[in-house]
Amino acid sequence: MSRHRFSRQAQADALLAKLDQLTAQALEQTELHRARIELAVVLQRGMLPDFLPELPGLRAAARYAPARSGLDIGGDWYDGFRLADGSLAFSIGDVQGHDVEAAAFMGQVRIGLRAAAAFTNDPGEVLSRTNDLLVSMDCGLFATCSFLRFDPATGDLLAARAGHVPAVWAAADGRGGVIEDEGGAPLGIVPGASFPVTRHHLPDRGAIALVTDGVLEGPAFPIEAGLEEVLRIVRSGADEDPDRLAARVIEVADLTGHTDDAAVLVLASAGPG
Repeated sequence: MSRHRFSRQAQADALLAKLDQLTAQALEQTELHRARIELAVVLQRGMLPDFLPELPGLRAAARYAPARSGLDIGGDWYDGFRLADGSLAFSIGDVQGHDVEAAAFMGQVRIGLRAAAAFTNDPGEVLSRTNDLLVSMDCGLFATCSFLRFDPATGDLLAARAGHVPAVWAAADGRGGVIEDEGGAPLGIVPGASFPVTRHHLPDRGAIALVTDGVLEGPAFPIEAGLEEVLRIVRSGADEDPDRLAARVIEVADLTGHTDDAAVLVLASAGPG
């Protein structure tokens, strides 16, 4: 074999060895990324509640859909629990960022909201205390959130919003719209932020649907179109079973071609039909 041919063979062998090394590294990174996604999925689903509380006058249901690619999972949640005074608290939100870190931060936000609600039943104060806790942690993440309290004595919903997308409401008689309440900054950004509280009366045979932005927007949909579609669905099913209505609302995410995960929380009247 000539010196030239030997040199070319050596170069080819070296190139193949380098390709083998790069392939092995790529496979290792792929396996690591897949493991992180699977861990995020486990964390995400493990922290969502198995059931939502109900009281005479209110029924609740929720849905969650992971990101289609699996790359953007980990940030969305919904929750519901009883307060010491007998009322019910509900929250829905979306953490900035994805993967394991977002799933873990989501758990911290939920725990913070529950802890704050043990000391006050005012939704604005709950958000304010949770915000101060998250700011003090200085972890570099933030979350949008809506927090609501259902008062069984009046049938009213008291709501506060921290940078979250609007909710929609509808009654069986055809009334309905987008709830453009004044809100505050997302949680975890502004020290000492305040969050205005708005009172809503849930009409008999009516429902309120709260969603995360993964339901409303995507490559195929601007957020305004997503809100219109959710409102159309809630108007058409304002007096139907909330579990069925939540299932219909989460399907809007398929229309948008969503790349983010998505969550839906439906609060429906259990008043006279």
